[in-house]
Amino acid sequence: MAEESAEQHTCSGCVKHKHRDKDSKEYKCLVSRLRRIEGQVRGVCKMVEDDRYCVDILTQVSAIQSALNAFNKELLAQHIKSCVVDDIRAGHDEVVDELVATLQKVMK
Repeated sequence: MAEESAEQHTCSGCVKHKHRDKDSKEYKCLVSRLRRIEGQVRGVCKMVEDDRYCVDILTQVSAIQSALNAFNKELLAQHIKSCVVDDIRAGHDEVVDELVATLQKVMK
């Protein structure tokens, strides 16, 4: 049973052998987005420490949320185009249930 749950969390298309191709354009794009978001979060932290105007902080937090949503959309698109398609072609239709559950989590 433990092996089955581990297999469900292994992404055959984009995470072959539990890692991404770190030289791929897609990987670099995702990491770049996350680093930009990380910088935005640091900026908000500094704004709070500097006792900046609350509305300015809230505006920056909203921008971070939008950036995270854009990251999620990109990662989800890559996942569907590679992992989900590959699994369906391999006859692993249960990946559709996993995708539905993932969409429900992301869209709440």
